[in-house]
Amino acid sequence: MLPTRNTRRLLRSIFHTSRRLQTVPFTTQDARVLVNVSETTISISVFQHTLTGHCGKVMAAKFLGEPSKVVTGSYDRTLKIWDLRSKACIETKFAGSSCNDLVTSDGAGSTIISGHFDQRIRFWDTRAESSSNDILLEGKVTSLDLSRDANYLLSCVRDDTLKLIDLRMKKIIGSFSADGFKVGFDWTRATFSPDGQYIAVGSSDGSVFIWSVVTNMIEIVLKNHS
Repeated sequence: MLPTRNTRRLLRSIFHTSRRLQTVPFTTQDARVLVNVSETTISISVFQHTLTGHCGKVMAAKFLGEPSKVVTGSYDRTLKIWDLRSKACIETKFAGSSCNDLVTSDGAGSTIISGHFDQRIRFWDTRAESSSNDILLEGKVTSLDLSRDANYLLSCVRDDTLKLIDLRMKKIIGSFSADGFKVGFDWTRATFSPDGQYIAVGSSDGSVFIWSVVTNMIEIVLKNHS
């Protein structure tokens, strides 16, 4: 989904900031834009709220099922759920490891999936205190992305692979790697194409690798970045 003219105008003003922006999700109603500034301990709903409470860098921020709730993940090894109406944290989940990215996997906002430095992907029911059915990988989890139908999860891992997970079974069904591909940073982001048929990620040498999900083969490597 593309932002409207009003949201694009807001985003242009945001991008003039001198701080590093980690994520910029917006609601389906296009009424609010959420900005996560990783150098600070805050996430911001543009021109409406500033939320404070984390004691480490905030690496991920997503709307949680409705425009009035937000979930954030931080280097302080916690996930926090915020109510924008009261401008307060209403729940803290203790992960035990720095969170590098997170997604919400249902429209109701009852399920949160987070990726961590201890090589685990954690699944959270917002009605429970602890995670369940963790998936252990072979390296730090740098990013998570959800397919449009919410059936598949893409994870970028510091062992220089991408993992495809079927969320219905909570099982890894694909692994993607290639000669020359190297995950260069703990915050490297991988993503699905809009139709879910391809995945793309940047490599440490400035190349962009694109795989076919169906064939597990490289489709193209883009090399114009320096």
